Amino acid sequence: MIEVSACPKSCHCTERNGVVVQCTSRNLENIPPNLPQDTVVLLLSSNRIRHIPGQAFESLHRLRELDLSHNSIESVDSGAFQGMSEGLRTLDLSDNRLSAVPKDAFAAMRARVRLSNNPWHCECSLQEMLRELRLDPETVNEVSCFTSVQEEYVGQPVIQVLDSGVNFCTFHHKTTDVAMFVAMFCWFSMVIAYIIYYVRHNQEDARKHMEYLKSLPSASYISKDYDTASSVL
Repeated sequence: MIEVSACPKSCHCTERNGVVVQCTSRNLENIPPNLPQDTVVLLLSSNRIRHIPGQAFESLHRLRELDLSHNSIESVDSGAFQGMSEGLRTLDLSDNRLSAVPKDAFAAMRARVRLSNNPWHCECSLQEMLRELRLDPETVNEVSCFTSVQEEYVGQPVIQVLDSGVNFCTFHHKTTDVAMFVAMFCWFSMVIAYIIYYVRHNQEDARKHMEYLKSLPSASYISKDYDTASSVL
């Protein structure tokens, strides 16, 4: 049995060729601090954890199994599994609220990973992330598109979609090209509209100036008035 002082509060620790830290169903909202450095199994399932910060497990170099399933995890920072990723054998992130994860969060990850039953958004970054992972074969078909850049793939297993030859990154680039074209078209339209406004505005000024000149007394009329005034004098 591990000393109480070495075990995180609200968790139960036992010795089994290293420390097994049992923190299941403890209403935890964050990763417990000061975890024993010789932890080999860390069970954090069925809590209320929403976020995995960077370097959350960096001191756990002996960790072999990490269970984060059945939480409310919505976000995972880059480098979240840094420090223990090379020795980790099993990582369970199933039954959470993940729609996307930075690819470098799993850098050097060799573990078998469970990602099933999350609301994944199928697009280029998810495709690139999955390419780097070793997914658990028993649950791989439960990793499905909850939303997608292409609606036709919603509800389908991501791996099956990718195996069929679909490339979300190509679609992403096409979408980006269309967006750039639309932006350029809008900019060009604004320039043309400004030129038309400028020309019309100048034409209006020129018209008003001509009307002003026409309203002035003519030179002959001024000359006659001057001669009349001279004769009177």
